[in-house]
Amino acid sequence: MTDVQSGLTGKKIHPDAYGALVEALTTINWNRNAYQQDIRRRLRDHPELFARLDFSNGVTKRETSNQLVSLLMAEEKRYRELTVEMMTDISKLDTFPNLTKQVDAEDLLTQARDAVANLQKWAGRHAEIAEEREKFSAELAAHRDQVAKTRGFSEVLDELRQEFLSLHGMTDRQRAGIEFEGFLHRLFTLFDLQPTLAYSLSGEQIDGSIYHDTNHYIVEAKWLAGTVEAKHLRDFDGKVRFKGKNALGLFVSVNGFSEGGKDLFRQATSFVTMDGGDLFCVLDGRIRMDELLARKSEHANRTGDCYFPATQMHL
Repeated sequence: MTDVQSGLTGKKIHPDAYGALVEALTTINWNRNAYQQDIRRRLRDHPELFARLDFSNGVTKRETSNQLVSLLMAEEKRYRELTVEMMTDISKLDTFPNLTKQVDAEDLLTQARDAVANLQKWAGRHAEIAEEREKFSAELAAHRDQVAKTRGFSEVLDELRQEFLSLHGMTDRQRAGIEFEGFLHRLFTLFDLQPTLAYSLSGEQIDGSIYHDTNHYIVEAKWLAGTVEAKHLRDFDGKVRFKGKNALGLFVSVNGFSEGGKDLFRQATSFVTMDGGDLFCVLDGRIRMDELLARKSEHANRTGDCYFPATQMHL
């Protein structure tokens, strides 16, 4: 047992902090499937807890959250490390992808942000818990980083970074465009986005789809000599809207988008955009692809703006 883990067993968590955890768990996801998947991820190392929770129809999310927190409180010494980890992770949330897709997204987002802020406040009121939490989070982050390296994640990402730079330098642009399909497929696969991509007969456009957080994104990708113009974005918007009101789109253009195109979809959009700068931020390890997609989608739902580059985010 590490020093951090030993320290976490010594001081009791305030009962109101547990209450704040119930509220946060209940409000950060709206759909029951998304809620259940989130709980499953948080309890991945404690299947004995997940098995005791009731997710059946007729049982509300709040009731299930109360079940979980009651179990954590009843065996606080055993589950203190898990509880602190959950409180720490949730109190740092600043995006809520599942909520942004709902009709009353603004009200739901307000509730979630208030609940997360309250959880963060309770954790912060206990200096000793906060100190333990930071030490534990640092150790957990180091452990996860080591696991990622062991699995080859970092090595694959670095290989993709070198491949992207090589594609930029190729003189045969038609061949570079064709190889771009394989590059994107491997990049999306690395982040478990389940890509289905294929080049159109023109040889300069990739069509397909990816999945993230139970959402299905229609994908279009181009590597043109210049920027993607407004016409291309209008055509893509029509394609996405044709799929239905709940359809989402991702338009990737390595060389960016014209100002006219961005202006056209600055207040209402059915898709998000990604350019070469965004891709390089992912390849450089500054942000994960799944997190980048989630933050772009949250921004689009909140503002109606299709364009939110990684360089404008607080990475």
